[in-house]
Amino acid sequence: MKLSTTIGFDGDPKRLAQHARDLESAGIDLLWGGEIYGFDLVSTLAYLAGQTERVQLMTGILPVYSRSPALIAQTAATIDALSDGRFILGLGTSGPQVIEGWHGYAFDKPMARTRDTIEICRKVWSGDRVTHEGKAFSLPLPEGEGTGLGKPLKLAAKPLRSDIPIAVASIGPKNVELTAELANMWQPIHFVPDRFEQVWGDSLEAGKAKRSDDLPPLNIIAGGPVAFGNGPDVAEARESARAHIAFYVGGMGAKSKNFYNDLFKRYGWEEEAEKIQDLFLSGQRAEATAAVPDEYLDLSMLCGDEGYVRERIQVYADVGVTHLNIDPRGDRSLEVIEKIRAWID
Repeated sequence: MKLSTTIGFDGDPKRLAQHARDLESAGIDLLWGGEIYGFDLVSTLAYLAGQTERVQLMTGILPVYSRSPALIAQTAATIDALSDGRFILGLGTSGPQVIEGWHGYAFDKPMARTRDTIEICRKVWSGDRVTHEGKAFSLPLPEGEGTGLGKPLKLAAKPLRSDIPIAVASIGPKNVELTAELANMWQPIHFVPDRFEQVWGDSLEAGKAKRSDDLPPLNIIAGGPVAFGNGPDVAEARESARAHIAFYVGGMGAKSKNFYNDLFKRYGWEEEAEKIQDLFLSGQRAEATAAVPDEYLDLSMLCGDEGYVRERIQVYADVGVTHLNIDPRGDRSLEVIEKIRAWID
């Protein structure tokens, strides 16, 4: 099992670089960050490529609506070269709020866009001229669209690798099936390992049945906040996680379309999901947060005495998690990372 964690850019490049080097030295194998509508993730990782030596760098995620597939492929090839082969291309659909509210594109054909983007990226990295006929993208544009002057082109550079790993963030049944069919890595969110099979087992098996023999086994990146003992660090971690899940289950998307609310229901917390959403959307955020069940926190976090945390890490390993994603809390986060590194080695 490898170790991963998130890293974010707050506008101070020196602090960002030092933090990345500290995480690398402590034993982190993979660093990834989000973009949403903050600082550009591509530029951030390109900068970190020159500030680190060993750690892998992953976009978590680039929305498939925000850049063309060919540009995504160019971007991946560039960061992979800058990092000497340490890049993982993390893709996802994001959601209607961000795609329609920030990027100004209709949130349509999410699965087709994901499939086409993956296939086009791999064609670009092959070095061949790129042609593609998909449900979301066609290269060149088909007859009758555009000027008619488009022609098949190939990347005007030689990628360091033609098989840059692709991770897909997905939680819906069909999206997870697509991930298991095409991706190198699966990045779920709000992961509860104890309910892994009941929520995702069928989708993963269906996707793997269509998976090419040329692809390696599917990696899984999942984990949660980490705090040892039963003191203030654990209490803070639990309450932070409670507020975080309340925001996603209650406030992400609309009443009729909230992917995270749907996931919470599939885990078995149907009444709780409804209550959290109703309270959150009515402006009662504190009450919505209080309605998050303790059972969810117990199963999705790595908090408690060290023996218990080690047992929970094994539960993640037992369901196939290859990259344990940790969010250490408290003032001694690097020590926490070093300790977990020693446990899993």
